[in-house]
Amino acid sequence: MRDKGYLPALLVQLIGAESRPASHTEKLVSALGAFAGILSVYLASHFFLADAAILMVASMGASAVLLFAVPHGALSQPWPLLGGHIVSACVGVACARHVPEALLAAPLAVGLAVGCMYYLRCIHPPGGATALVAVIGGPEVHDLGYHFILTPVLLNVLAILAMALAFNALFHWRLYPAVMQRLRQKQIDTADDSRGSIAHEDFVYALSEIDSFIDVNEQDLLRIYELATQDRIDSGLATSQLQTGHYYSNGRYGRDWSVRLIIEQDERSDRPGRELIYKTVTGPGRRSTAVTTREEFARWARHEVYREEENWRRVEPGNR
Repeated sequence: MRDKGYLPALLVQLIGAESRPASHTEKLVSALGAFAGILSVYLASHFFLADAAILMVASMGASAVLLFAVPHGALSQPWPLLGGHIVSACVGVACARHVPEALLAAPLAVGLAVGCMYYLRCIHPPGGATALVAVIGGPEVHDLGYHFILTPVLLNVLAILAMALAFNALFHWRLYPAVMQRLRQKQIDTADDSRGSIAHEDFVYALSEIDSFIDVNEQDLLRIYELATQDRIDSGLATSQLQTGHYYSNGRYGRDWSVRLIIEQDERSDRPGRELIYKTVTGPGRRSTAVTTREEFARWARHEVYREEENWRRVEPGNR
């Protein structure tokens, strides 16, 4: 017989009401941050636009949630915030001015804004609301025309971004923007092959130690780690596996990751220290060519890779 708590727990999972490993302190800090963010927007707007009817864009409220409750999230970073709102405002104003029927202009503005944010790599959900406000905001917004992009949108964005940078810097566990995390970890050898498997309980504990909302669930993180570390510990490649015209990766992480193409190699077995010419196609030294020995290249190479659309994929050992 199933436990009485099974159905309620299942219902919680079905509706997506996951528990988040954040302390009461973190939740309070997030709330205070949102308060400070919107206050900064209001004060800046009131100071520079004291006589304007529209002082703030309502979508700033949604941005405040991201910047102060999910500061480490990809959608909360400065470029998505700035680019998302500005491009959406441009699209919204254009649709409002050139598409007379609001029934078509409103959904068109949001759809085009999403597409533009995707291609410009600045997806920021509140941007959709900014595009929508530009269309359905009424005569006061329409009268601003393209000036709506600068004031209030750009002014609002700069005000809340400045507050996010200042406020999040007060708390050592909040690294905003996210690049601060890489700067803090630059002394850590990210290529350490000694990583072992992580127990489920240890992973959950690690998440709780971050003490911040992470916009991905526990199961996804475990799956990502499993995929990233599978067959991670190996002995590299043998010189006999190196083939001219093939690509190889050093298997490192972040900015240290690199892919090289073997252009030419001396395959004569009677010559010690046979030379090899390669070109770096991705990573440090991109587009440069160099000469090394086959043995040295084999020690550098972790595995063979191939290009699949925009991504590099590992060649499985059985398919070499």
